[in-house]
Amino acid sequence: MRHPTEGTLRRLVDEPAGVADADREHVAGCPACLSGLAAAQRDAAAVSTALDTGTPPDVDAAWSRLAHAVAVDERRRAAAPAPARRWRNRLRSPVVAVVGVAALLAGGGAAAAADWLQVFRTEQIAPVSVTQADLVALPDLSAYGTAQVVEEPDVRGVADAAAAGEATGLGVPRVTDLPGGVSGDPAYQVGNRATVEFTFSAERAAEAASAAGETLPPPPAGLDGGRFRLSAGPGVAAVWTSGSGAPGLVVARVVAPTAESSGIPFATAREYLLSLPGLPEDLAAQLRSFAGDGTTLPLPVPAGLATSSVEEVDGAPATVLTSRDGSVAGVVWVTDGVVTAVAGSLDADEVLAVARGLQE
Repeated sequence: MRHPTEGTLRRLVDEPAGVADADREHVAGCPACLSGLAAAQRDAAAVSTALDTGTPPDVDAAWSRLAHAVAVDERRRAAAPAPARRWRNRLRSPVVAVVGVAALLAGGGAAAAADWLQVFRTEQIAPVSVTQADLVALPDLSAYGTAQVVEEPDVRGVADAAAAGEATGLGVPRVTDLPGGVSGDPAYQVGNRATVEFTFSAERAAEAASAAGETLPPPPAGLDGGRFRLSAGPGVAAVWTSGSGAPGLVVARVVAPTAESSGIPFATAREYLLSLPGLPEDLAAQLRSFAGDGTTLPLPVPAGLATSSVEEVDGAPATVLTSRDGSVAGVVWVTDGVVTAVAGSLDADEVLAVARGLQE
């Protein structure tokens, strides 16, 4: 029998009821695993000691402070037209830049819709390895133009699965068998469709290239001022908390992302944008390896922190992500224009079992 992962050993310390009997029995009779378990117990004790202030927690006072903070935050949100600003800030995130630019570059079909040309529609997902150096080196979207939020997702809680289905128009998947350590009813979150419009600026791109000590290649006709519209959603998530209060299991579903352009042919935009200075060569090479049919959504995977593999769920190829220590795993797949994901403080086998057992 294989040895349980480091994540399973740590789970024996934090949440032993969530560990399978077979793993318990193996650890009890395996010197190597007992040594690993002892190390996990020492790590847990060291962290507990470091965080121990010596003062018993005042739960009532903490709850009062939390309730006050939530009330203040809600008043602030109601008073200020902040959502657009927050989303503008998020658009400056290098991670969002990776996803946004990659989605524009990863594929392209040709389906005219009014004055917009659909250049991307998600039919499958493929991992893209992203290093910390990539994230540092990658310019944000404002280096290439202007991004504007057209539709806000308005993420919010709803009472139950029926309300989630009514709010999103999506079939809310039902978990038939909860994994060990996860119990009770989930909390439901929903969000509307989110749309961002990006306008490419040759002037800004030239400034970014100059800052990197490079020269911007001459843009093809029509690209300067060209617009790209990215949309995703609506979506729903069911969240189960674990004994520690952190999410133990999340099952989410969202209408798959699409992208349209104001008329720039896909092939033209793809080849040019992939040649821009500032885009890490390895990331560009991975995107170039995708089929050019505009159906593959790149999924950034932090190199060194997670691994990926391909399995099958409900007849569709599914990408499985597992943290290096095995304590967190997730699986995501696309069916009929809808992305479904299962993730949690579980191992890969557990999330796959949940995914394959989902009922409508």
